[in-house]
Amino acid sequence: MNGKKIVLYVTGSIAAYKAVYLMRILQKNGAEVRVVMTPFATKFVSKTTFQTLSKHKVYDDESYFIEERVTHIELAQWADISIVAPATADFIAKAANGIADNFAQTVFLATPSLKIVVPAMNDIMLKNDATQKNIATLQKNGVDVIDSDVGMLAEGYSAKGRMPDPKNIVEHVIAKMSDGNKLKDLNFLVTAGGTREQIDPVRFISNRSSGKMGYAIAKAARDQGANVTLISANSSLPDPRGMKIIKVNSVDELQTEILTEFKKNNVLVMAAAVSDFKPKKIAKQKIKKLDDENSISLVLEKTTDILKEISKLKKNNQYVVGFAAETQSPEKNAKIKLKKKNLDLIVLNDVSNPKIGFNSDLNQVTFISNNGIKKTTEVETKDKIATELMDIIVTNFKD
Repeated sequence: MNGKKIVLYVTGSIAAYKAVYLMRILQKNGAEVRVVMTPFATKFVSKTTFQTLSKHKVYDDESYFIEERVTHIELAQWADISIVAPATADFIAKAANGIADNFAQTVFLATPSLKIVVPAMNDIMLKNDATQKNIATLQKNGVDVIDSDVGMLAEGYSAKGRMPDPKNIVEHVIAKMSDGNKLKDLNFLVTAGGTREQIDPVRFISNRSSGKMGYAIAKAARDQGANVTLISANSSLPDPRGMKIIKVNSVDELQTEILTEFKKNNVLVMAAAVSDFKPKKIAKQKIKKLDDENSISLVLEKTTDILKEISKLKKNNQYVVGFAAETQSPEKNAKIKLKKKNLDLIVLNDVSNPKIGFNSDLNQVTFISNNGIKKTTEVETKDKIATELMDIIVTNFKD
């Protein structure tokens, strides 16, 4: 980070005080920092605080009128990296829609270099469909968004929406700068979501997978330079930018796409939750509930074991990662799957814990490799776990 020019945007959030700490850590890492404040940010932390510590003037709406220079364009072009921390729902909404009604928004809109946004707000505001749509728009437009933390909010209860620790933000920035080419020229195939097996035209058998883990892995691989193909099974998550995306529904569709794509890729990460069984026969019409019948019999048959089929095709220059979602004897069953399916690495999920795993933003996994490596993570965000997985792949995969 030494010598990097960073513009730090501070918006009108109670978490604005953390931006002071963030600026100091950036400076200690050798960055030159300029601060831009929105009008409401100055209600929480004074310009004097940032000006004194940064040793530079602070930019705000008055900066439109200083000297005869086009200040907002000069600052936008000066920045190597721009960080919005904390980022309010208002700032995110305006940035996503190209609204530049204050100095900070104008500079942000004009900035061509790497932009990182750190949302911090009430959990209900964060979960609002409009906010989620705006965040997805920023990501689609190439803005890097750091996930909010779960913790004590200003309202006095714990929920998602808290600004991450400034040290973690700096670690993320350093990783973005240094890890961008770790997987350069490698082709990654990632599966995500949960398959659906039709019973009749309106019903199906499926599972609780949201696709969050697989999407996080796909984005982590992309951010480290890989060419990514994401095969998504029935996930409602927004399509990540910068990768090829294939949508599927059933196990058979998933198998067809994997077998087509696998030979083109160096790495396969099989994060999708694949149905083990499917109805032997699919009813052509909706099965009716009859008054004289209190039960119905549904005959199931095994689905194709896709990873087993892949093991027959795998070449020495390919690396395959499987997932194991277990509720009993998790490690024992994961190791059996690792060996039986000729995997290089398996990621074990103990899905008996309701606070992590399916549909949660948090997870805890154990990485088990075929050469004896075993590592259990803390309970942490799926984005962080995805980054740890990339590190393991980089270390162990030999092209």
